[in-house]
Amino acid sequence: MNSNEIRGKFNEIKGDFKKKWGELTDDDWKQIGGSKDKLVGVLQQKYGRTKDQAQHEVDDFWKENQERKVS
Repeated sequence: MNSNEIRGKFNEIKGDFKKKWGELTDDDWKQIGGSKDKLVGVLQQKYGRTKDQAQHEVDDFWKENQERKVS
C-alpha cells in the first residue's frame, strides 16, 4: 500500500479509520488529510508507536479493510 492509495480512498473509508484510531481528533484527521506518512506520524505521537509499528499497523488495517470491502 502506498500513500496515493490511501489518499485516493481516504474519504471513502475515513469512518473506518476513525473507529480504529478513536483517540485522534478531527483536527488530527484534517492534518493527516489522506497522507499515509502523516497518519504514521500522528500514530507515533498519540499512541507512542515506533515508526515501524505505526507503518505496520496502517498497512495491516488497510489490507483488512480492503478485504472486507471486496467480500
